[in-house]
Amino acid sequence: MQDGTPWPGNNVRDHPGMIQVFLGQSGGLDVEGNELPRLVYVSREKRPGYNHHKKAGAMNALVRVSAVLTNAPYMLNLDCDHYVNNSKAVKEAMCFMMDPLVGKKVCYVQFPQRFDSIDRHDRYANKNVVFFDINMKGLDGIQGPIYVGTGCVFRRQALYGYDAPKTKKPPSRTCNCWPKWCVCCFCFGNRKNKKKVTKPKTEKKKRLFFKKEENQSPAYALSEIDEAAAGAETQKAGIVNQQKLEKKFGQSAVFVASTLLENGGTLRCDSPASLLKEAIHVIGCGYEDKTDWGKEIGWIYGSVTEDILTGFKMHCHGWRSIYCIPKRPAFKGSAPLNLSDRLNQVLRWALGSIEIFFSNHCPLWYGYGGGLKFLERFSYINSIVYPWTSIPLLAYCTLPAICLLTGNNLASIWYMSLFICIFATGILEMRWARVAVDDWWRNEQFWVIGGVSAHLFAVFQGLLKVIAGVDTSFTVTTKAGDDEEFSELYTFKWTTLLIPPTTLLLLNFIGVVAGISNAINNGYESWGPLFGKLFFAFWVIVHLYPFLKGLLGRQNRTPTIVIVWSILLASIISLLWVRVNPFLAKTDGPLLEECGLDCT
Repeated sequence: MQDGTPWPGNNVRDHPGMIQVFLGQSGGLDVEGNELPRLVYVSREKRPGYNHHKKAGAMNALVRVSAVLTNAPYMLNLDCDHYVNNSKAVKEAMCFMMDPLVGKKVCYVQFPQRFDSIDRHDRYANKNVVFFDINMKGLDGIQGPIYVGTGCVFRRQALYGYDAPKTKKPPSRTCNCWPKWCVCCFCFGNRKNKKKVTKPKTEKKKRLFFKKEENQSPAYALSEIDEAAAGAETQKAGIVNQQKLEKKFGQSAVFVASTLLENGGTLRCDSPASLLKEAIHVIGCGYEDKTDWGKEIGWIYGSVTEDILTGFKMHCHGWRSIYCIPKRPAFKGSAPLNLSDRLNQVLRWALGSIEIFFSNHCPLWYGYGGGLKFLERFSYINSIVYPWTSIPLLAYCTLPAICLLTGNNLASIWYMSLFICIFATGILEMRWARVAVDDWWRNEQFWVIGGVSAHLFAVFQGLLKVIAGVDTSFTVTTKAGDDEEFSELYTFKWTTLLIPPTTLLLLNFIGVVAGISNAINNGYESWGPLFGKLFFAFWVIVHLYPFLKGLLGRQNRTPTIVIVWSILLASIISLLWVRVNPFLAKTDGPLLEECGLDCT
């Protein structure tokens, strides 16, 4: 600090709440009398022993601070490694938010993620075009895309756990003979005598109708009650309502008052100094205790992928979201380049989905009877169960090697069915979303790589955490890379996630060698079935080819531990399958005797 004392935020795990207003601290106005924008730095309070909920807790603290200082009705959420690439992006989001027909029911506008500094071939599918250009477009036609954690414009009221406004339905039956606001029960109430009604009688009915309204006039006189009694009742109801709101939002009268302003705006009666003091109060580490923050309000706690939970809760309240894809990318960010960082990123996402799967907010059983539509629920179920597909995927990647090692043809039929399904689905996706073939192929390759490594580890790590209470982590050790463009792409970092794909590669290589050797020994007739088995084995190897390139790197150096473990696992699996040979039928003793062999 300027006076020589240490800055209070030096200890990242133990420091008070701090707010510094860089711009607009005096509430200044421009030449036209409009309030100047504010640039505020916020560091929430952290103390040992408190669960700060990482990104979700930080976002909730920012929501409260912004509500106290500015209380704008809309908010833009960007990760720290993203920047604005299109100056008109927020205006495009406002076109949806302020639409007179459907704007009131829109909780957020999600933009696709686009990245800089990706290698030309996008080796590890960082663009993720299948998700952002196919899946999210499809969700936009149901109830809206899921929230992906960044590049999103929110409606503040939707974050407070409020239900979406109900759509007013017009009268179901109207007629031309009466005013538009008239209910047609008077016109169609006596259907038997409808043909006999004459014009004078119709006019009489009209007079009777208006006479009925005149007879109801004393009802309006009941509203003229004693003002003192009405004021007391209103004050009592206001106190009860205030207590409920404070129990829900926390002990801050200024923040609670701001939640009631649907169109935003600050409380003019408060001075800037008092607002700053209140803002520091709402970022205290104990402010959320015994409130609905993280449960029903704001970013939802309970998973490292809090973005899925947050969007899911909003859709359960009846809100809908919008997917906006401008021609010029709205926001851009950075993506992990090397293989190890990319796998650990996928592992974190998959682990978050497993945590949601075992939580109370699982889309399989949460939110029924609310505003969540069936197809939207189905999409959220897909977003949390996909790590479990790593188990059958691992089996399918080992089937070609098993067929080559055992000489069995039945398992090839299973693999052929999967191959046809994936190929047909891929063609439909590319035709509908106009995704390039190379982009789709990169996603297919990394789907296999991430499925047999990160997704598989996430399943076992989630089971250990839920069943045994063991919270495991995979450490990453960095090695130096080359000092040139995309040098990070060739930087190797050791992680346990590399073992399963390497084992599959070695297993399929061994299967190819064993199959060719067996065909040479058995003669010409065995070459026909061999080509089909070799095709599927090479199909697995081609899918894992980007992993092989990342494993070897530019210097063609691989840690010894990876080679040792992979060869050991591949050898054990190969020997077990050759020894057990479960696909061959067992022959009985009499048949062996007919062949001239001793049964013993």
